[in-house]
Amino acid sequence: MTISTARAQAVGWTTVGAVLAMVLAGGCAAESRPTLPASEQGRSDLIKAAQQVLVDRCMTTRGAAGPPPDEKALFGTGPAQLSLTLATGYTVRTHTDGCLAQAQRFLYGDQARWFRAEVTVNNLRPEAEVQLGKDPRYRAALARRAACPDKDAPCVRASGLGELRARLEPAQLAEIRAAHRKEITTYRQLRDRALHRAAGLLAAQPSPHQKGHDPS
Repeated sequence: MTISTARAQAVGWTTVGAVLAMVLAGGCAAESRPTLPASEQGRSDLIKAAQQVLVDRCMTTRGAAGPPPDEKALFGTGPAQLSLTLATGYTVRTHTDGCLAQAQRFLYGDQARWFRAEVTVNNLRPEAEVQLGKDPRYRAALARRAACPDKDAPCVRASGLGELRARLEPAQLAEIRAAHRKEITTYRQLRDRALHRAAGLLAAQPSPHQKGHDPS
């Protein structure tokens, strides 16, 4: 089976203004050095907002901004140039020639490394699930659970699946994380790079009240 990350990574425009205002406020308070969000969600929003600014610039340059935007210019054309097959059996693919890819290269430095690291990290739990499925105890519990009539809670509990999963999954996930230590390290390093590049980019953006201002 094949899935694509490109469309899943496209973000809405509404978050850009809010994140931009936050970064600009932080920059003014720290001698033009942007303040990085403390929360993981805030950091993700910051990177997404910068990515959208970059995509907007690229789409405008290519004359494909729309509305509606030209999806080929945004996501790329032809066969996807990057792909990664996971332990789950899925193959994830993405392009390197669209505006989204161009934005990622600016933020992460190496789109191919980021693609491999991000896809791997985002699928650690599904991979652990695949490994759990090889355990005969887990397979037996799954079979007992599947045999339960719909909405038969006592039967579901009696299958022991929930208890067994709670006991086995943490150790299996830890094992998967250890096996992918290199990809996890790369993910953290490139995301940190993107965070700083995003903050710098957004801090250099004109504030909303400056847009359209005539200096004369």
